[in-house]
Amino acid sequence: MLGPVETRSVSPVFVGRGDELDILNDALSRATAGEPQALLIGGEAGVGKTRLVEEFAAAACRRGAVVALGGCVEIGADGLPFAPFSTALRTLHRALPDALAAAAAGQEEELARLLPEVGEPGAGRHDEEGMARLFELTARLLERVAADRTVVVALEDLHWADASTRHLLSYLLRTLRTGRLVVLATFRADDIHRRHPLRPLLAELDRLRTVRRLELARLTREEVGRQIAGILAREPDPAQVDDIFRRSDGNAFFVEELAVAAHEGCRTGLTDSLRDLLLVRVEALPEGAQQVARIVAEGGSTVEYRLLAAVAGLAEDDLIEALRAAVNAHLLLATPDGDGYRFRHSLVREAVSDDLLPGERSRLNRRYAEALEAGPTLVPADERVMRLAGYWYDAHEPAKALPAVLDASVVARARRAYSEQLRFLERAMELWDITPEEVRSRLRPVDYTEAYPPPPSEPRGGTSDGSDAAATPLRYLDLMAEAAVAGRFCGERERALKTIKRALRLLQDEDDPVRSAWFWVQRSRLVRALGRGSGQEELARAQELVRGLPPSEVHAEVLTHAANWCMVHAPGPDVLQAAERAVAYARMVGARETELNARQILGVLMVDSGDIEAGLAELHEVKDRALAEDIPSVAVNTYVNLPSELEAVGRSREAVPVLEEGIAFARRHGRPDSEAWMWGNLAESLFAVGRWDESDRALVDPGRVGLGVGAMGVHATLRTELAVARGDLAEAHAQLAVAQDCFGSHERAAQHHLPLARHAIALAVAEGRLDDARAHLERALDAGFPPAAQRYAWPLLTAATAVTTEDLLPRVRDAAKRLVTVAPVWQAHDHWLRAELRRAEGRTDPGEWSEAVAAFERLERPYDLARTRYRLAEALLTHGGDDERDRAAELLRLAHAVAAHLGARPLADEVALLAQRARLALAPVVRQRSADPAEALGLTTRERDVLRLVAAGRTNRQIAERLFISPKTASVHVSNILAKLGVSGRGEAAAVAHRLGLFPPETDERVLA
Repeated sequence: MLGPVETRSVSPVFVGRGDELDILNDALSRATAGEPQALLIGGEAGVGKTRLVEEFAAAACRRGAVVALGGCVEIGADGLPFAPFSTALRTLHRALPDALAAAAAGQEEELARLLPEVGEPGAGRHDEEGMARLFELTARLLERVAADRTVVVALEDLHWADASTRHLLSYLLRTLRTGRLVVLATFRADDIHRRHPLRPLLAELDRLRTVRRLELARLTREEVGRQIAGILAREPDPAQVDDIFRRSDGNAFFVEELAVAAHEGCRTGLTDSLRDLLLVRVEALPEGAQQVARIVAEGGSTVEYRLLAAVAGLAEDDLIEALRAAVNAHLLLATPDGDGYRFRHSLVREAVSDDLLPGERSRLNRRYAEALEAGPTLVPADERVMRLAGYWYDAHEPAKALPAVLDASVVARARRAYSEQLRFLERAMELWDITPEEVRSRLRPVDYTEAYPPPPSEPRGGTSDGSDAAATPLRYLDLMAEAAVAGRFCGERERALKTIKRALRLLQDEDDPVRSAWFWVQRSRLVRALGRGSGQEELARAQELVRGLPPSEVHAEVLTHAANWCMVHAPGPDVLQAAERAVAYARMVGARETELNARQILGVLMVDSGDIEAGLAELHEVKDRALAEDIPSVAVNTYVNLPSELEAVGRSREAVPVLEEGIAFARRHGRPDSEAWMWGNLAESLFAVGRWDESDRALVDPGRVGLGVGAMGVHATLRTELAVARGDLAEAHAQLAVAQDCFGSHERAAQHHLPLARHAIALAVAEGRLDDARAHLERALDAGFPPAAQRYAWPLLTAATAVTTEDLLPRVRDAAKRLVTVAPVWQAHDHWLRAELRRAEGRTDPGEWSEAVAAFERLERPYDLARTRYRLAEALLTHGGDDERDRAAELLRLAHAVAAHLGARPLADEVALLAQRARLALAPVVRQRSADPAEALGLTTRERDVLRLVAAGRTNRQIAERLFISPKTASVHVSNILAKLGVSGRGEAAAVAHRLGLFPPETDERVLA
């Protein structure tokens, strides 16, 4: 009565995983509400990770989400870098072509490295930020696509992920902030041994509060019983369930294999050996199907049908019959597009591949490579080069493998997959000596390298007359140069440094000073990046090697790097000349980018040496030229350095819009590290002009990027300053420790160690640790201040006067005499320090404090102005007569209003305590006898005019234009008004003005007209 029941290899019933599915569905709901989600799903091989993802994906589709799946290719198969992301983006492109095109608009050339469908990849420039730039643009692309719809991106088999995929996933999960997006990834937990490359990433992601991790446990006996019932389409015998549960230990895939084997009567020959268990179904196939299975196993995660046919060499009918047998046995699956085949489970593929004999594996890889060379269209165009490299390498054919892996390195570089480029280059170096000379002699640097610029007399790829016949062949040192740069770009600095050291040892036996100098420059950069030193010795070796040689690109690069190092670590007149020489050499050899970089260094040095306007003009010119000539690497550097120099000379308000423009430029071009530096500079300038809350936000969220060590140290230094000023000493301690750790003992650049010393002194003073504060000061004085360090030295010396003892006073004065005062802000600090030193000697002079206050009143630095006003009030109350009390009271009210507005609690407390001791009121005194409220508040006529415009919502610049005064003067008037009204902001001031009826409505309308 009943027909035969089909036995299914996969249970149609989804067994167990209820809790995990609830978590995934909850993540989907949160994402739909606008909160992006990230999940990692781990579990041993065969435990059911893929099935869980499939069930969740189906449920997400039913709820209207767009699901994009991508799988990692096994590392040994040499798949395309970023393969899972490319696959997922390709799915999104098919499902949402218009939305994805709109999200990628303007960045098609860069995004085409992952998704060729959006355009042609641009040539671009390769640098340390190249990979991060691609990551930033990809992350923002996904956010934009998921802005109006829920998108699920699922990446499977993360344990096989290439390094570039791991880096991109890490970046995405760390920076994901907006969009209706769910990102999940699966990995084999049992494969993650101590040295597995995924292990550090998992540890990093575990620390992120935004990432949830699920670990799939094995099935229970009850769940195994339900799974077997689904497979057999009937209730199993309890003894059979017990047997299978015991032998599978609840592993879902093993349950399937054992259930099918038991049903088919394969009761003998099964052992507890995993490999034997997995091969049972293969060995039950006809010989032809077994052979096809072995071919598919060695071809990669997926093998296209046409490629398989070419390798198998079978008649088409025989091939189809063999494939049908393997598919019917649930060993192979057709790919969703119907173009190829893959193993239903990777464990079986691994077992089949491991069962191949060494010679058999080499022969199969050779056949794959030969078929692919004969038929380039057998695989997708963007995969051909990578797969060919893998096939020839595994075929152990050096003559074929070396050119193939070099071609693959070029493709990897073009895709910003520098980790994979490095891996291919290391394979090329491994193959070099065992490759016939006649093959190596046909390879040309122009085809495979970009790192090392040749001398002008030896153009890439040919002789000076342009012919190719006598072109210099590729050298082993060329590969080492390319590998060193690739290692630096992808963050593998240890491997890069090891390669460079080997190259320099080889060059000891050659007369090639230019090439040696180039390697010494690279070594200098890596030593600094790794925190192994300052890089000075390495640059000195490079300079010595090129001294007296004709100009070249390398010569210009050496001079530029040396000038840059000296600018940061040892500025002085000689450095200015070195920068000028670097500009001249770069110009002579036509190295435009190097020339602009050298000019940028020159501009900074000019400002620091006191030639302020000319130096700033040079920086503006470099920025404009870099933008006009589309050299973004120089442009972003100038967006960092130009506003930094504006800040150095006290023009903080000018620096802010330049930085805002630079941040937009860096974000548009995907340069997160440069963006982080700009956020730090913006925070510094906002702090200076009194916009502390905005400064704090700039530091808390530095462009949503992971910071490099240098930028992280700068951010921590600025957070320390803000925390000390606001009295949050615990936070100041924590941030100071981070900053000190970032810069280390080797980093003695004034721009880093002088602010750290200043904050350490201020923190020690705040905690009453005066001996510690003096120790910090003595160490700073012992180290001395290099030329052009006035930007950092003046504030340090001013802060140090709080602990300056009699024996230290001469040293502080002597240090101050060596600092220049050509900028108004440096002059103001000079006045401040002189007054502080007098005070330390017990000879406070109100006149000197008046000069300091007047100097800061001309600047837009409200915190410094408030501190000097407090000191002037103290001097007036101590050494002035009774007629000075009203002036002191007014100064204290102004200082207290600014301190309260900024949140500078320690300063506000000091001012309040002084006022209490002097019996002075900090609240504005209203003269009751006056009928005019403005006069009663003590407002001058000019202040009344300014308040009228403040109440109308005018900015300081608009007030200055209306009243024909400078913006700085307008800012001073606004600060005075806030103090007299006893309010902390412009909005409150406007509210008081309206409440008191200071300005009739018709007056307001006239002002706004």
